[in-house]
Amino acid sequence: MAIQTKQQKPLTVLGCRFRGGQGKAGVEDGPVHLVRAGLIEDLNKLGYNINFDGHISFDDITEEINESKDPKIGRMRRPRLVSKACEKVYNIVEDHAKAGNIVLTLGGDHSLGMATIGGTIEAHPDLCVLWIDAHADINTPETTIQGWLHGMPVSFLLGLSKMEEYSWAKGRLDPSRIAYIGLRDIEDGEKETLKQYGITAFSMHHVDMYGIGKVVEMALSAINPEGDRPIHLSFDIDALDPTFAPSTGTAVEGGLSFREGRYICEAVAKTGKLVGMDLVEVNPSLTDPVSAKKTVDVACKLIRSAFGKSSKSHQEQSC
Repeated sequence: MAIQTKQQKPLTVLGCRFRGGQGKAGVEDGPVHLVRAGLIEDLNKLGYNINFDGHISFDDITEEINESKDPKIGRMRRPRLVSKACEKVYNIVEDHAKAGNIVLTLGGDHSLGMATIGGTIEAHPDLCVLWIDAHADINTPETTIQGWLHGMPVSFLLGLSKMEEYSWAKGRLDPSRIAYIGLRDIEDGEKETLKQYGITAFSMHHVDMYGIGKVVEMALSAINPEGDRPIHLSFDIDALDPTFAPSTGTAVEGGLSFREGRYICEAVAKTGKLVGMDLVEVNPSLTDPVSAKKTVDVACKLIRSAFGKSSKSHQEQSC
């Protein structure tokens, strides 16, 4: 579905109905709910020439790689399934990014981040990344406790995790070009990795201490000091406190408010450098319909803000 606008700002929207990187059913329906909520039409109204051809199918991969054909590698769960699915997304994102399109990926679980950012780097080698999340997602096959791949994508992006099954994941992101905001549930192995590589990371303690405006300023200054690098915004809905976004699989109390999350998105939009975005981990099946709708609505508002809808120019309830 291609929607034409006067400004012709090209935007590809990818619905990725994938849940293999974690253990809770329902997250694959997140993209469907976001689209049904009118997200495509809203982005069109913001002046984008939208390419959306429906949701990516992973049926061929899930049929080929069933549980019996995908035993653990160490502690890693479903390693081959996640690899094949992410490689497919990686190639799609790379093609659209090289064609000059901004790429918005609707997840699905956050294992997709290794594909979306990896594919974007192929078109934008100087890419920098804002990773908004309650979790660092930087476990390696050696440090992971739970073994789920949605807790490991950053390690593949940085080249810290290397294995034959993930040879397509080239690990081209420099540690100096990623910053976290919203962290509050980090495993010990991840803490050591963040410290070892000097990765910029702002926990909720920092948000409380400095305020979201200063934290965003410091994060962008660290990864994009001259303001000239393209930006990928990877936003896990569990970065928000569950009061604002309850329908997600790994909710952690004490998170960002809706207003703080929206501020981050608006600040990225203001740079004019956004080339890619992920909004992941919306799982409408985990709560009652009212809470699910609330989470979907908040996710749509965050996306709209990242693509230029300012809270200064419209009246939106702060959820």
